[in-house]
Amino acid sequence: MKAVVCRVNGAVCRVDGEITGEVGTGLLIFAGFCGEDSEPDVVKVARKIGRLRIFRDENGKINKSVSDVSGGALVISNFTLYGRVKHSNRPDFMRACPAERANEYFELFKRELSAYMPVQSGVFGAHMHIDAQNDGPVTLVIDSSEL
Repeated sequence: MKAVVCRVNGAVCRVDGEITGEVGTGLLIFAGFCGEDSEPDVVKVARKIGRLRIFRDENGKINKSVSDVSGGALVISNFTLYGRVKHSNRPDFMRACPAERANEYFELFKRELSAYMPVQSGVFGAHMHIDAQNDGPVTLVIDSSEL
């Protein structure tokens, strides 16, 4: 599993002009799943993100978690995180997880993450429009194979 985690002052997801999820201070998370992923991979990434200390403390140091700042998360499914462009200019998505299993992992990820913070999301498989105000910017790429 790969997750791109952005610290934000706010983010909104719209599908067909309707808001499906939004967050104020917190995290915008793009989550992608590959064919080799398993449930333990998903749980491991959710726990790591839930404990990340990437918000400023009273001394300006990056030392606080989302829960420390009463923040939340907007989670967006994104199979294109597994796009490869090594052999072509047109991405190949062969490593991306099949949709049905990826949706199961997406739901599991949101449930696990909700133990640490309020979670809202986009719509799995939909064409989404994301507006975000990045904070910092602070952006991390988390790969389950590296945890």
